[in-house]
Amino acid sequence: MAATIIKLFMLLGVALLASVCVSSTSDHENPFIFKSNRFQSLYENENGRIRLLQRFDKRSKIFENLQNYRILEYKFKPRTLLLPQYNEADFILVVLNGKAILTVLNSNDRNSFNLEVGDTIKLPAGTIAYLANRDDNEDLRVLDLDIPVNRPGQLQSFLLSGTQNQPSFLSGFSKNILEASFNTNYEEIEEVLLEEQEQDPQHRRILTDRRQEINKEDVIVKVSKEQIEELGRNAKTSSKKSVSSKSEPFNLRSRSPIYSNKFGKFFEITPEKNPQLQDLNIFVNSVEIKEGSLLLPNYNSRAIVIVTVNEGKGDIELVGQRNENQEEKREENDKEEEQKEEEISKQVQRYRARLSPGDVFVIPAGHPYAINASSELNLIGFGINAENNQRNFLAGEEDNVISQIQRPVKEIVFPGSSKEIDRLLKNQKESYFANAQPLQRE
Repeated sequence: MAATIIKLFMLLGVALLASVCVSSTSDHENPFIFKSNRFQSLYENENGRIRLLQRFDKRSKIFENLQNYRILEYKFKPRTLLLPQYNEADFILVVLNGKAILTVLNSNDRNSFNLEVGDTIKLPAGTIAYLANRDDNEDLRVLDLDIPVNRPGQLQSFLLSGTQNQPSFLSGFSKNILEASFNTNYEEIEEVLLEEQEQDPQHRRILTDRRQEINKEDVIVKVSKEQIEELGRNAKTSSKKSVSSKSEPFNLRSRSPIYSNKFGKFFEITPEKNPQLQDLNIFVNSVEIKEGSLLLPNYNSRAIVIVTVNEGKGDIELVGQRNENQEEKREENDKEEEQKEEEISKQVQRYRARLSPGDVFVIPAGHPYAINASSELNLIGFGINAENNQRNFLAGEEDNVISQIQRPVKEIVFPGSSKEIDRLLKNQKESYFANAQPLQRE
C-alpha cells in the first residue's frame, strides 16, 4: 500500500518521498523562502519604518518572471502620518494590522477611506496619497505589492515634502518655471513650499497651530488626535458586502470563503470579481489555518503566488526540481556542465521551511505544496498571472484531481488494483484543510 501512495504522488510530480532525492534544504539553500532579514530598510525613525524585500529574480533564476514585482512593508506607531508622495509603480495595498486613514488625491477632488484589517485597494502609478495610523494604541502594519512602470524592479518615489536625502520634486524645477507656474516670486515659493525660513512670530504661531515642527529627515511624523480627527472627517468605510468597486477599498473577508471547514478558511478575490485587479491580472487571498491543521497538497496551474506570513508559525513543504536552489553560473559554451544540470533538473526535491511572522515565500506555478500550522496561522497572498488559473488539490474528499483518473489508467500505472486506489483516496474525509496528524494504524 505504501508503494501505491508513493507512485500515485509521483504521477503528478508530488513525490514527497521519491527515491531520486528526498533531502530537505536549509533556509539559506531554499530559494522559495525569504526570511525577514532579506528586507532592506528604506526609512526608519521613532515613528515607524518602511522596508523593501530583496528582488525575487536576484535570488534564483526561476523567478525571472517576477523581476517587476516588489514587496514593501510599512509599520507605523499610533497617531502617525506618512507624508504625501507618489510612486512610479502600481500598488496593491493590504492592511495587516491596525486602523488607517488613506487619502487619495485626484485632479479635482480627494477621497479618504477608513481602513481596517483585510482592507485592500489599488493605487495606480502616479497617485499622490498619504496614510495615517488613526489608532491611539495599536501599531499599523501595511503590505504593498508594487509593479514599477518605468524600469523593471526599480522603485522611485517622489516626495511633496522634501527631506535632506530626497528634496521635494518641486525643487527640481528652475526658478523661472516655478515663478511662472505659481504666478509669484521665487522667494515666496521657497518660503511657503520648499523650506521654512525666518518668519514673523504671528506667522510662526499660526504655522505651529496647524503643523508641528518636523525634522527635515522625517517621512513618517507624529500628529495630534485633533489632526487625526480632521483627516478622518468624511472618510468612507470599505464595503463589507461588495468587492466590485473600481476605486474604493474592498475587504478580503467581504465574501464567504471559497474553501472552509473546522480546520481553516481560504478567502480569495480574483480579477473576475474586482475591476481593480483586472488590468494587473492579480488575485489577492487570505488563508487562515488552525493550530495543528494542514492546508492539503495542491498546486496552481498558472499563477505564481507571493505569500507573506502575517501571524502565527508553521511549516511549508514545496516540491520542485533539485537545481532550483542554484544560481546560473555556467559559461554558455560549457556543454558538459549544461548536460549535467539537465540531468539533475529531472530529480525531484522537497523544499521545506519554517514560517514565522514577516517571512515571505514564493509558490511557482505547477509546484505542489502543503502548509502545516503549528499555531494559528494567517497568510496573505498575491497571485501573479491570475487569469485562467486553476487550483488543483491532490488530496481530500472534494476537488481531488487524482480521483479523476480513469480506471483503465489506474490499472496500468499503479501496482495496486483500481479498488485499492479508490479506497485509499477515500480515506481522507475532509477537503482543503485537515488534521495535520496522520492516522496511526497497526
